[in-house]
Amino acid sequence: MSGGTRCNVTHREVTERDYWGGSRPFVRRVLRAFPPEQTLDWFRALGVELKLEETGKYFPVTDDAQTVLEALLGAARVAGVEIQSGARVVRLERSGDGYRLGIQTVKSAAVFGGGAVARQGEEHWQLPAAEPDRWLEADRVVLASGGLSFPRTGSDGAGYALAEALGHTIEPPVPALTPLASDDALCLAAQGLTLEVELSLWVHGRRLEKTRGSMVIAHFGFSGPAALDLSRHLLRAAGERRVTANFAPEETAESLTKSWMEATMNAPERTARRHLARWLPERLVERLCEEAGVDASARVGQVPRERRAALVERVVARDLGVMGTLGYEKAEVTAGGVRLSEVDPSTLESRVAPGLFLCGEILDVEGRLGGFNFQWSWSSGTVAGKSAAR
Repeated sequence: MSGGTRCNVTHREVTERDYWGGSRPFVRRVLRAFPPEQTLDWFRALGVELKLEETGKYFPVTDDAQTVLEALLGAARVAGVEIQSGARVVRLERSGDGYRLGIQTVKSAAVFGGGAVARQGEEHWQLPAAEPDRWLEADRVVLASGGLSFPRTGSDGAGYALAEALGHTIEPPVPALTPLASDDALCLAAQGLTLEVELSLWVHGRRLEKTRGSMVIAHFGFSGPAALDLSRHLLRAAGERRVTANFAPEETAESLTKSWMEATMNAPERTARRHLARWLPERLVERLCEEAGVDASARVGQVPRERRAALVERVVARDLGVMGTLGYEKAEVTAGGVRLSEVDPSTLESRVAPGLFLCGEILDVEGRLGGFNFQWSWSSGTVAGKSAAR
């Protein structure tokens, strides 16, 4: 489900500034322990050749996520890892100097899901309702259960319940890297268009965040990197929210107005449609002109000043009518999780439950789109795994 089934394993350049959530120094320390260069070497050692694309993203040369999956499973077999399919951990308890894990055996992955959800009106997480049918003893445990994203894969939040039962604090999770939902007429009029934009999140009239990148206009709303990166900020914001788009991100209202006036003087035969085609797809030009009451076939000098101003405003700051997001069903990652202050950044061992190590998405760290969440998995997994082994 990552990289359009191609699996974007990492990015050319990864720093703590590519992540949100908890402490950036914490994130920086973990990333330095296993940076992207080591990720590339590691996959090559597993027989997975990677290619760098113009966006800075690394993909397997096969353009097939199955290549990565098979390599990881193969590495696990070589290392002597026993993978117990259909074994669901429903309890995690201290036992002397170690732990015991309550296991529920299920017949298929379809049985997973829905076991641990936040109670309505309460802050705590429920442990899965099912009782264990067997127990495992362990000196140390690595909790790498992920969050709530793509619940059909089994991500049901059980890891939050297990961590909280041992004394951890859970920063409230929200979907991240999920499409924005809108019933704006633009979605049908310009459905299927992909273009570079700058999105701004406004709360009570103040710009709180902005993202820039490719955006896809879809029948349900807006997708693509710019929209996905903004989703976690939208869901975290409190109060009156709105999202605007600059469809010509290199331009401002002032620069577009100046360009229009210059065209009036130097290219009076140019139409509004042709002028805006320098920045926007024709279908979008037609729609914005219609909204602003401008005849797209009119010459630039024939457009009244107030109509021109309305059109320019729609190009650089059009409200997208965003109502929310598509939630966990389409979220590529979960924001929130175990509070970083409760975890040792040098080992990822729990400060409240010694012998428990936490890594990946269950921690309060999530990256932007582009392979950054995979890199967090490789880096934090390496730190937690090596620390537990020591």
